[in-house]
Amino acid sequence: MPSETSPTARALRALEILQTRPGTTADDLAQRLGVTERAARRYVEILREAGIPVSSTRGPHGGYRLGRGTRLPPVTFTQTEALGLVMAVLHAHPDADDLVSTALGKVIRALPEDVGRQAATLREHASATPDRYAARPDTAITSALVAAIAARRRVLVTYRGESGSEWVAEVDPWAVVVRYGRWYLLCHSHRAGAVRTYRVDRVLAVEHTNQGFEPPADLDPVTALEEHLGTGWQFATRVVFDAPLADVAPWVGAQMGRLEASGEGCVLVGTTRNPAMYAGEWLATVPFPFRVEEGPELREAVKALAERLAAAVAEP
Repeated sequence: MPSETSPTARALRALEILQTRPGTTADDLAQRLGVTERAARRYVEILREAGIPVSSTRGPHGGYRLGRGTRLPPVTFTQTEALGLVMAVLHAHPDADDLVSTALGKVIRALPEDVGRQAATLREHASATPDRYAARPDTAITSALVAAIAARRRVLVTYRGESGSEWVAEVDPWAVVVRYGRWYLLCHSHRAGAVRTYRVDRVLAVEHTNQGFEPPADLDPVTALEEHLGTGWQFATRVVFDAPLADVAPWVGAQMGRLEASGEGCVLVGTTRNPAMYAGEWLATVPFPFRVEEGPELREAVKALAERLAAAVAEP
């Protein structure tokens, strides 16, 4: 067990072992915890200090036993706390292994029915795939979106764009997708008449409607997000990098467009509604030579950025 595991966590693990294996010896407990026998005895003392009756007997059939009827006190969560817990697990473990997934399932099943139903729905409809970007959305907003996805109800979302402008969009919410620490709403926008992706942390309000919808029968949320993230905005972009795709890919977020191999380099094709931000916050961070082949607005934004940086180091 990792050395950074807290004494409290190991004590709780010791309690679990004693519950399932009465008569466990100090040596056996130490082996199961991955610690010394002295440390194992200390964890037993922590349980006793917490008021949990643990008896010990000597001899060939001896060992530690819990007092009859010993149970952990019930743990209760509000709906917001439960959803926050599920979101934290998905955020920290977007591609959770069997251990984390099993533990999360146990927590959800132990919740009261109405709270557990919301937590289970969030887990079911939040598809995950590994980004170095991270933005935690509001739990209540996420809950409202997940509920609409599960009920297949159209919603009105109030959204704040990258430039700070706000608007209301009528959408059919298909899925919430967790991509590299960012949460996205994959949906069909009725205003645009097309598939759109919205960052959940930029959704300011969600209003449910009575209008139902049917998502595409063959919908793959993660694949659909990859296809539509970075597309559908006002200004087209095409950027060519003089470096292999494998080197450039870690520096390019999906919101910048689609990155494809091209000869010995690669090309990034996408759209943006804010060329200045695309140039200054995204392209400027990529440490490889590039040239803007298409998108006059992006070319002007890159030119303005280059002039401003050059002026900053020019001789007086």
